[in-house]
Amino acid sequence: MSSPSPSASSILVSQILTYSCRFAGPILLFIGTIGCSLNLTVFCQKTLRRSPCANYFIAYNIANILYIYCGLLFLTISLGYQIDRTTSSLVLCRLHLYTALLFHSLSQFYLILASVDRVLITSHHALTRRRSTHHLARISIIIGTIFLIIFHSHALIFPNIIQIIPHVFICNFEQSWEGAFINYYTIFKETLLLSLMIILGLKSIHNIRNIQHSRVAPEESTRATIVDRNIHSTSSKDRQLVLILIGDITMYALFSFIFAIYLIYMQITINVVKTSDRTQIENNLRNVCLFLLNIPCCISFYLNFIISKSFRSEVKKIFAQN
Repeated sequence: MSSPSPSASSILVSQILTYSCRFAGPILLFIGTIGCSLNLTVFCQKTLRRSPCANYFIAYNIANILYIYCGLLFLTISLGYQIDRTTSSLVLCRLHLYTALLFHSLSQFYLILASVDRVLITSHHALTRRRSTHHLARISIIIGTIFLIIFHSHALIFPNIIQIIPHVFICNFEQSWEGAFINYYTIFKETLLLSLMIILGLKSIHNIRNIQHSRVAPEESTRATIVDRNIHSTSSKDRQLVLILIGDITMYALFSFIFAIYLIYMQITINVVKTSDRTQIENNLRNVCLFLLNIPCCISFYLNFIISKSFRSEVKKIFAQN
């Protein structure tokens, strides 16, 4: 018995996805690689390296470029050019899912750490500001990275090659307890991290405004003027890093929110009997969401260049030196 022909909507979604990966994928790969490399170069400069937050941004961009090549490159080849070895090799299947999950989670984790650091350094309490140190940054990055490497090791065991409809195979977690766990975990993680990023970002902005309001008036004394200038210098640099952070959080929130909605929908309809056509459309929508998750990683540098004056200055210095 032959399988039913795909509907026009299914064909349309599939074609959009194929051509997006085939043409937009290589472009995003190029600008993402250049952007992450330039971000790393800028945050490694002495001017910004003085701030502990630079450590988090360096780790964040390393995770981004690794995620681009584990996620976006895979989607570009498998969906844009129909070359997918993960549906024929279980080892490659599990390795791909593990690395994609790991580097995406690391990227989110480093962004959270940067958000916490900005809250600490913009606090009006001196003791709180002192907690923002290079030592704390390195320890947090190392411990968090090791934990996430171990935590996501289940992706090396449970994924399988699944036939979702006749003649269509995907590499994913099966719809059993481990599949349900991954869905709930991802929904919880995306919602929690998004909420934390927004709250911490708003708190940093609030702290900066408090610093501006509490500056010592320049006309009080010559000594007060010097103190005020030092405060202005520090808060100006911190304000620029907060702007960069807010830009990254905004882009992350925009695209991860779409994926979270898709996961919630899939979990709600998990027990619904679906036609082959609907299953194919849902699988294509999943790939669209995964494709969109790479966009914040690819455009981070260009967003930083637009919104931060000090970041632009550092970029110009780098090109002037070369």
